[in-house]
Amino acid sequence: MSQMPEVRGTLTPNRPLNDLTWLRVGGPADWLFQPADLDDLRDFLAALDPSVAVFPMGVGSNLIVRDGGIRAVVIRLGRGFNGIAVEGTRVTAGAAALDAHVARRAAAGGGDLTFLRTIPGAIGGAVRMNAGCYGTYVADVFVEARAVTRTGELVTLTADDLNFRYRQTDLPEGWVLVEATFEGSRGDPAELEARMAEQLAKRDATQPTRDRSAGSTFCNPAGFSSTGRADDVHDLKAWKVIDDAGLRGFSIGGAQMSEKHSNFLINTGAATARDLEDLGEEVRKRVFQNSGIELVWEIMRVGEPAPE
Repeated sequence: MSQMPEVRGTLTPNRPLNDLTWLRVGGPADWLFQPADLDDLRDFLAALDPSVAVFPMGVGSNLIVRDGGIRAVVIRLGRGFNGIAVEGTRVTAGAAALDAHVARRAAAGGGDLTFLRTIPGAIGGAVRMNAGCYGTYVADVFVEARAVTRTGELVTLTADDLNFRYRQTDLPEGWVLVEATFEGSRGDPAELEARMAEQLAKRDATQPTRDRSAGSTFCNPAGFSSTGRADDVHDLKAWKVIDDAGLRGFSIGGAQMSEKHSNFLINTGAATARDLEDLGEEVRKRVFQNSGIELVWEIMRVGEPAPE
């Protein structure tokens, strides 16, 4: 294993990742780096052997780390990267700031980023995945982002650079998002707060928020998020095609498609990453057999399987 650069943050070898993901599964990373601040991150990447892979990880809300772990330096941003600055309807947030906190801070200043309130995770992941719900996406409010390249340069990224699509962007391999700026429309703080409370109540009523899940498992075949409107159609929603294939509550090992929302994969307590991935793949197969629709994973799966 190559020599690691000196850091001011924390650099831990052979670090299990199961406690850092919402699904509570996953083997070790070769290294876990938690940089002290932006300079620490830049210096580390500039000095790191170019042949060593880098995997930026958010709060692990939309991630399965396989049981064999990750042959890379996993970079996890923390306290030095979670600031939120509000200027009118414009909000600049560190990549480690939680989506929900950004929505609330924006609302307090009269800016509408309410769609972020119910999205689990942090801003880096929200930008990377073009997160969205209730008919609004990161792409709709995005101004610019800053990232550190694999060689340690700090660059500013525009919407064109990222090429936002449904649940996708073109962020180059190994680049680490560190900050993003958004511009929401103007709204009344009390009304925005009330709307977020309503969205939260609706989410808690329809999603297994108390279970170990990773949010939506598969992208909606329709190619867009739920709109939240009364006239929203469900034919091409992932949960609907899973239901139609009779798979609500279906389980393998300790992994289960939630009874409450069939597009949520949950760890009932003793699931391995393999159980979760096998269940997802079986669901994809049966949905395809039933409806001809090929579900696409929304949860990112990384790393290696456990040795046989």
